Amino acid sequence: MKKFLIAFVIFLNAIIFAQNPNLGTSGAQFLQIPVSARSEALGNAIVGLADDAGSVFYNPAGIVKVKNIEVFFSYAKWFDLFDLNAASVVYNAGDFGSLGASMILFTTGKMEITTEENPNGTGRYFDAGDLALGITYARYLTDRFNVGLTIKYVHQQIWNETANGFAFDIGTQYLIDFQNLTIAMSMTNFGGDMMFDGPDLDVVHLKDPNFPISRLTPARLKTDEYPLPLHFQVGIGFDIYQTDFMKIRGGIDATHPNDNKERVHFGSEISFFDRLYIRGGYKLNYDDQKFSFGAGANVPFSDTFVYFDYSYSVYDLLPSVHRISLKLTM
Repeated sequence: MKKFLIAFVIFLNAIIFAQNPNLGTSGAQFLQIPVSARSEALGNAIVGLADDAGSVFYNPAGIVKVKNIEVFFSYAKWFDLFDLNAASVVYNAGDFGSLGASMILFTTGKMEITTEENPNGTGRYFDAGDLALGITYARYLTDRFNVGLTIKYVHQQIWNETANGFAFDIGTQYLIDFQNLTIAMSMTNFGGDMMFDGPDLDVVHLKDPNFPISRLTPARLKTDEYPLPLHFQVGIGFDIYQTDFMKIRGGIDATHPNDNKERVHFGSEISFFDRLYIRGGYKLNYDDQKFSFGAGANVPFSDTFVYFDYSYSVYDLLPSVHRISLKLTM
């Protein structure tokens, strides 16, 4: 255990001082926005603590810890401009494993079209939106080791132009007999490049500007391909302190995105009687965000438990973000 902790600290040190030469080169950035209020309140140090229906968005291996059926919903107003909605459902099929389905919807309201001739608006409107639909399967390979896989369809749309693709997420968790220590890993958004296409790329071209009455030639603009935001995350989740009425858990994650510098996440959760939760997180090596906070509670209702979670993300320059999540366990 001592050797493992030393190796993990050395790895974190390498992550902190490393740099990524591919800054800002990937698209479909909505796939990297945290959707779960609990996860964001923990500073997104979640791969080792993932244990509910929201795990499909971070570490699909975590859904094996769902007892029967669990439904998850989440909403956030992203920088006061965009609506971020997410939902998932997970079913534990016993020895066969656990199955899940998920959706992320990232949209904005309609905006008026402007041109050089009409800078104040043309009276026509356009909108934009992103969608991800996923199917997840996970199971225990041993009583301590579980794995999960998600296959998802990714769709982006700006006015009449669209881009489509497929991606995979994979995750693992391994439990050790020391403070319920879980060593975990996830790789998300592994897939081929995407490219926008649509009717608005059709244009006409004047081959010789010296003869303005010459025939216009039909032509078509071509957009560049762009990669998905491939993201590696490795971390640990563990018990810090536990009594009959209170439990404190912690998480530490190191992340490696393909389009940004490496980062480290820290998070802690205090639960009282397994009914009330207080959470806090810290993100290292981010440009505009460091701290996040949150709270949660659950209420029994017949044979169902209803969980309410809230998180508050503090940004230095951009507007702060509030997230709310609702979870039903049956």
